[in-house]
Amino acid sequence: MTSISSIAPHGQSLAGLPLESDAPLIVHIDFKSPYAFLAVEPTRRMLAEAGLVADWRPFVLDIGSYLGTAKLAKDGKVEKQNRSQEQWSGVKYAYFDCRRYANLADQTIRGTVKIWDTNLLAIGMWWIKLHESLTAQNSSSGLLQRYIDAIYRPFWRREYDAENIESVVQTLEQIQAPLAGFREFAAGQGKVFNQSFQEAAFASGVYGVPTYLLPGHIDESGCPSRFFGREHLPRIGWMLGGAKGPGPDVAYDLADDIAPGALEKSATQPGVGESRELPIYFDFKSPNSYLALNGLLALKDDGIRLRWHPIDHKPLKLPAAQAANEDRSTMHRRVRGEYMAADIARYAPHPLADIYQTTDCSYANMGLLWLAEEAPDRVDDYVKTIFAALWRDHAKITDLNFITSALARVMGPDVDDPQWQAFVQSRGQAALAEAYGQGAEAGAFYAPTMKLGDEPFQGRAQLPLIRARLLAGI
Repeated sequence: MTSISSIAPHGQSLAGLPLESDAPLIVHIDFKSPYAFLAVEPTRRMLAEAGLVADWRPFVLDIGSYLGTAKLAKDGKVEKQNRSQEQWSGVKYAYFDCRRYANLADQTIRGTVKIWDTNLLAIGMWWIKLHESLTAQNSSSGLLQRYIDAIYRPFWRREYDAENIESVVQTLEQIQAPLAGFREFAAGQGKVFNQSFQEAAFASGVYGVPTYLLPGHIDESGCPSRFFGREHLPRIGWMLGGAKGPGPDVAYDLADDIAPGALEKSATQPGVGESRELPIYFDFKSPNSYLALNGLLALKDDGIRLRWHPIDHKPLKLPAAQAANEDRSTMHRRVRGEYMAADIARYAPHPLADIYQTTDCSYANMGLLWLAEEAPDRVDDYVKTIFAALWRDHAKITDLNFITSALARVMGPDVDDPQWQAFVQSRGQAALAEAYGQGAEAGAFYAPTMKLGDEPFQGRAQLPLIRARLLAGI
């Protein structure tokens, strides 16, 4: 059998392994992540279209260090938990979001009853990688891809015991992988190697899955370009293909062969898209709202009407400076925060001065609410004007006079300044409070959030599905 050291490309030491590979792309997955599960097929499609192979690696999430822990009783109720309300909201939305995309692909995702320890499954991946070439690991008939499918599908149907070595042995037997020596490997060399790899990968900046590393593309820190989430596959494919022309934005790309009825199956309220209207809950000071602007405005070309609803979104939190002796939770939050800042800069149409700004958008939002009453067909232009003023031109949108002039530019000779001033002095604050309350009632705790009926969609990566649903009247 090949020695464990051969897992490291070119015989490198373990310390260099997380950032190095013979493949142009490294893909990290964890079987207990529904987002990683949903990323497998789109990643395979991207690689097939590019004619490339990837180095698939296991990364075992420590979910409790970031999202707290919870365990369900047999009746489905929470038996034990230490999560905040914000953490619960994030977890519930994540499963809701994953299920609709799973339904598109005729897959099943059932919420897990606990946070599973998936180290044994990771060791099984390393075992296969010891016995199979990189090319074979990317073949649909190869052991690694068959192993991935043989675990993911039953695991998310709650039919797989990820912590039982007999489950892994049966899977290896099912796909006709070598078995002699696996138990000893899992208890000895494989266990030690996997633990060392997990620590080194986390220390190198991998904190979630799916995470993609491009060893041939170096970022400003001198490390391989790093992407977290399948929404980056359009940009990754563009980079691997030579990176010519403007790079594509994030998107949960839809397969070309979506089965008939799949869009309806993905919807909780089929038929709400017949109006071709899209409510958007956003915040002018949110950089992610700004980055979504062009994609949202592009929907108008398909006859989709945008309905803008201002919310007072919590600003991005500046990550803490690196400290000595950080625990995993502290390091996770810092690295995640640093990654989010770098990711915003990567996709921004121009340098953004301060993504953590706490600008008071009250007057800007009042202007939107007044304009929605007086000239609703001008609201899109107003939104575009205020976003450009804040993020590109660094204008002082907290100044009432500036908002008044912005309204005049948008409305032209139709502007009624006395009526606008009266709105600010009389109904403006009440209208603003009502709008913020509607946003909270709609569950818009992320900016931007789009809604089809009662169904929320967080972030601009959702626009392909939103567009498809609206055009289909679903």
